[in-house]
Amino acid sequence: MFVTGHNPSEQDNSAAATVSIRDVARAAGVSYQTVSRVINDHPNVSQKAREKVNSAIAELGYRPSRAARALASGVDRAVTVLTSNTSLYGYAETLGGIEEAARSAGVQVAIRVLESDRDQDVAAAVEGVSDPRAGAVIVLAFDRAGARALRALPANVSSSAAAESYLGRRAQKSESARWVWFDDTLAAQRATEHLLELGHRTVHHLAIPSTTNVGDRERGWKRALSAAGAPVPEVIRPRSWRAAGAHEAALSLLMDPAVTAILCGNDEQALGVIRAAHDRGVRIPEDVSVVGFDDVPTAAFYTPALTTVRFDFAALGRRAFELLVSPEDAPLTEPTLIVRESTGPAPRT
Repeated sequence: MFVTGHNPSEQDNSAAATVSIRDVARAAGVSYQTVSRVINDHPNVSQKAREKVNSAIAELGYRPSRAARALASGVDRAVTVLTSNTSLYGYAETLGGIEEAARSAGVQVAIRVLESDRDQDVAAAVEGVSDPRAGAVIVLAFDRAGARALRALPANVSSSAAAESYLGRRAQKSESARWVWFDDTLAAQRATEHLLELGHRTVHHLAIPSTTNVGDRERGWKRALSAAGAPVPEVIRPRSWRAAGAHEAALSLLMDPAVTAILCGNDEQALGVIRAAHDRGVRIPEDVSVVGFDDVPTAAFYTPALTTVRFDFAALGRRAFELLVSPEDAPLTEPTLIVRESTGPAPRT
């Protein structure tokens, strides 16, 4: 298992910075909506609940973010999130983090869905949120549609972005937006190293679509293989990043007995690979080890339980909200590799 640390320049000296409104809610035994009402001095809260919340706030050292205080004081009273998807795990969790931070600030959140990455759809969505008087905009730039919308936003619109990577920023030409991202390159590198350390000669990679020519996860995978002097197989690009596409691709891949380790672009792809292995009579992890990305809530209940890279998407959303008044871009703490049953030593030949 690995947990990589903050960039020292981005560290917060106070432990309170890691305490969220949900932590306060759990400690007080109330909903996070109730905590939000107490923070914003809403009258519709019982005295008993108010005392519990204030006690938990004091005990945990919680304080609303700078963004919450600034936005609540009138900088912006509304935020619109531009996203192409609201149901996939990473998108939904990031939206939840934005909503949580906005609720704490007393700021309303609206969602504008990008129908596709076509010029007319992106232009229509951007036009709909481009009035500066309507409030700030947060773009989920995890895909081509989001990346194109971010690039098209006018400079006079207050905005931030939860992006696929910082490395793609120059390509997006969006200097007005502030970004927050995960270090996917390092995460994929460490996940690949985990498989190599188990004795696998090389690692095959099923990629997900990227906003740039080479995705960060693909970049980290290649870096680990090259550093180890291991062969770098051709990247496999399923027709979709969902389980069905990965299942179809893995049925062919698993016919090669030299394939003993697979790094999947997300957990849903890993599920497709696991099913394909079952269909081919391939054992996991005795014959092939599989690693995913995201650590969706069901990952621990796959058969076998999935080794995967855990991301805190809710924290990504909260930070994207805070960036609306923060002066600097910021990566989050690097993700964590969660080792479960789907990885094991390379099979003996």
